[in-house]
Amino acid sequence: MPKAPASTLPAPETENAAAVSVVVPSFNHAPFVERTLRSVFRQTLPPLELVVIDDGSRDDSPRIIERVLRDCPFACDFIARENRGLSATLNEGFARARGGRYFAYLGSDDLWFPRFLQARVEMLEARPRAALAYGNAYSIDAADRIIDCTTDWARYRDGDARRMLLETLAPLSPTVLYRRDALQAHRWNEKAGLEDYELYLRLSAEGEFAFDPAVLSAWRQHGYNTSRNLEMMLRERLAAQRRAAAALNLSAKEFAEFQTLAGFRSAQEFMRRGAKLRALKLASRNWRSAGINGETFKLLAGLLVPHRLVAWRRARRHERAARHYGALEI
Repeated sequence: MPKAPASTLPAPETENAAAVSVVVPSFNHAPFVERTLRSVFRQTLPPLELVVIDDGSRDDSPRIIERVLRDCPFACDFIARENRGLSATLNEGFARARGGRYFAYLGSDDLWFPRFLQARVEMLEARPRAALAYGNAYSIDAADRIIDCTTDWARYRDGDARRMLLETLAPLSPTVLYRRDALQAHRWNEKAGLEDYELYLRLSAEGEFAFDPAVLSAWRQHGYNTSRNLEMMLRERLAAQRRAAAALNLSAKEFAEFQTLAGFRSAQEFMRRGAKLRALKLASRNWRSAGINGETFKLLAGLLVPHRLVAWRRARRHERAARHYGALEI
């Protein structure tokens, strides 16, 4: 990797240093959105403001949001309009926010623990070169059962995050607090299918990513997560790397290596979902990026065993996580 450039982020100001603007983009999450909003209400460091934008939900989300926001203990605003997509909603929310020094968004099915904002603000106050702060998260199912935790598998990095991102490991969105000034020059690409990945790549070229290993948020998995569309995710990862390659100072050789590594990572995901033919095709084209190592052997083993065995192992892993971490408490 090329040498990390000096940070282009401005030095921190002391006035309104703890002010945070929060946006909740809502779309068809009626069973979950009340829990999401109340997790924002319970923050030990209350945000300066909350902006909720319903992006054309076809369920009962707008009515639920209107009711729950009557209990909001700080300034809030609610907009319900036609569907424009998540990235456009985030850009609108960022523009509507009145100017907190920090910015965070929470998907309408995810959760924050009470100390989330306080801990993230304290970290960014101590790390003036950091564009954002992030951390670990639980994965929860539709019934709030903990089924996974990033501490068990993610090798997150503190500081220069470019290699981590190019190896396709990225922060989960409910763990992130942004420095507002870092977002001013970038925002979310409204033509991209993955709302955060390209933004992360561009921000990593300008500042550090401050990592807090504590678990302060929960990312919900259910039947209609965007992350279940593996073909789209592969296509968008490759496209985001192409668009950000110049900003990251990647040589042609480095770029090609990271593109093939993204293909190999997707082969692993297809294998875990039971799409073995697609996994085999991707692996055969991209295995050199990983080399002959434990990951390669695990992929080959997954291709050889029946998918029902892979699914059974995943279910057992979720059961062990539920027993280990216990019930979700917020």
